[in-house]
Amino acid sequence: MSLTLRRCVIVLLTLLLVLAGYLMRWDARVLLWWQESQSSAEQQAANLWLPGYQAVAQLELPGYEKEEFSGLAYSAESDSLFAVSGKTPLLLELSREGRVLRRIELKGSANLEGVAVLGDGYMAVADERQHRLSIFRIDAATRTVEPAQYLQQIDLGYAEDSNKGFEGLAWDARNQRFLLGKEKHPVQLFSLPAAGYRVSGPLQALTDLGGIMTDLAGLAVDPRSGHVLALSQESHLLVELGQDLQPSNFIALLRGLHGLQHYIPQAEGVALDRDGNLYLVSERNLFYVFRKQPGAH
Repeated sequence: MSLTLRRCVIVLLTLLLVLAGYLMRWDARVLLWWQESQSSAEQQAANLWLPGYQAVAQLELPGYEKEEFSGLAYSAESDSLFAVSGKTPLLLELSREGRVLRRIELKGSANLEGVAVLGDGYMAVADERQHRLSIFRIDAATRTVEPAQYLQQIDLGYAEDSNKGFEGLAWDARNQRFLLGKEKHPVQLFSLPAAGYRVSGPLQALTDLGGIMTDLAGLAVDPRSGHVLALSQESHLLVELGQDLQPSNFIALLRGLHGLQHYIPQAEGVALDRDGNLYLVSERNLFYVFRKQPGAH
């Protein structure tokens, strides 16, 4: 290898390392890891404590290879999960083991990226392309939701950047509000106040997460603590935010870590069930289950 070629290879490798460091936010991750290492047992017990979780199921959902699973939410009423597809406007009900229980077509939608279960059959979805939040109600017999059945539709704004809009969506029952995550420009968490499962006020910016992740793809709320889980597909990261919305701990979604057999290619949705188990979906049709290990705080 000539000297010139060797220098070019070194420069290329250096640039790749810099890019990887940017995407993974290694500086912020090292700081967060240091904070984790200094946490007491009491502090860990006050959190979900993601470092204590291990992947116990990693599977593909047959028949949905051409879909793009985006959002995920848990229903305590049915003890099941609901996912949306960003390609075909579908709402899928899943068992906690990843079996498809039913599919519901959401007519009038375009690019579904987030879903939230509110209670009493009420649900909400975020459509990134239409920059819109839609609220509707389903029952055990629902297989289609027509446009006329939407109870409320809210324009979320940011129409000038329709592919970098709102992707994360979660229902914060404790504070009676929707939480929404803007994917990029900025990577930010917002809230929408609600009353009676209807939006009752304007969109409010809460915190910028660009310092720890390069995009925001999914959100979930722990109903016991009120803590928020923020998911990044580019940074391969799941972060727990405390009640002050500051990061307290994380897991990296990479092969060989936390029981993962491979890195999660494009994590887009996260949910938490009543037993504290974690669920993730990734494009196109991947489904993951994480469980807290015995002895982990």
